[in-house]
Amino acid sequence: MKIAFIGLGHMGGPMALNLHKAGHEVRAFDLSQAACEQLAASGVPVAAGAAAAVQGAEVVISMLPASQHVDGLYFGSHGQPGLLAQIAKGTLVIDSSTIAAATSQKVAKAAEAQGVQFIDAPVSGGTGGAIAGTLTFMVGGDAAALERARPLLEKMGANIFHAGAVGAGQTAKICNNMLLGILMAGTSEAIALGVANGLNPKVLSEIMRRSSGGNWALEKYNPYPGVQDNVPSSKGYAGGFGTDLMLKDLGLAQENATAVKAATPLGGLARSLYAMHSLAGHGTLDFSSILQSVQKRA
Repeated sequence: MKIAFIGLGHMGGPMALNLHKAGHEVRAFDLSQAACEQLAASGVPVAAGAAAAVQGAEVVISMLPASQHVDGLYFGSHGQPGLLAQIAKGTLVIDSSTIAAATSQKVAKAAEAQGVQFIDAPVSGGTGGAIAGTLTFMVGGDAAALERARPLLEKMGANIFHAGAVGAGQTAKICNNMLLGILMAGTSEAIALGVANGLNPKVLSEIMRRSSGGNWALEKYNPYPGVQDNVPSSKGYAGGFGTDLMLKDLGLAQENATAVKAATPLGGLARSLYAMHSLAGHGTLDFSSILQSVQKRA
């Protein structure tokens, strides 16, 4: 297929590359010149702009940081026209950003009016999953549109779930990330407590991993430096999923909880913890760096 891929960050770049490796004709674009150059070095053609990328595309995939970026991309901003006015009728749009469900629904409604299919398909699995092509996609939209997208999603992910109508993928994602934020904060507290008492963090992590406290952070993404190789905590908390992105997702969860009058006390506390961590100057570090906020200093 001819694919336009917009957004080449830690997640989008590897996803676009996997589609290219699978034999699809990918034209990519990002506002970051460095991101464009990095992907171009891997052999993926880079367009001069988003509008150029979508010309002749059968599928448009976007992977952007937040709702305002998706809104600006498709509806326009700062005097620039949006992509919806430039995408051909019959095109499929897959937005894999994590944004408010209302924004997905807004874009979908406008796309439908122009004869363009739209699904929201946020992902889970981190940068490792993006590189390995083992992401989990949580899809909201028409079943027929999902089936059209499935051959592409399968080249980027190992698990594809149809959560419901447009926006349902976003709702599933914020529920997942709220739980992830809570788990990472709790895991960090537990390891920090053990280390403060003289325990070896690797031994303690293995004890908890094989016990009732076992969770994804202990299995795949340990927050304590040196316990696991090739995770952000062992690389100075560089790369991965930024603290500010986790804070954004936890904020989306709280906005949604307020709207539907759901009780999410732990989610609210996790948001406050990540807000304080960000205000302390750690917003660009991986979210597992929340351990630093509870770590006993020498």
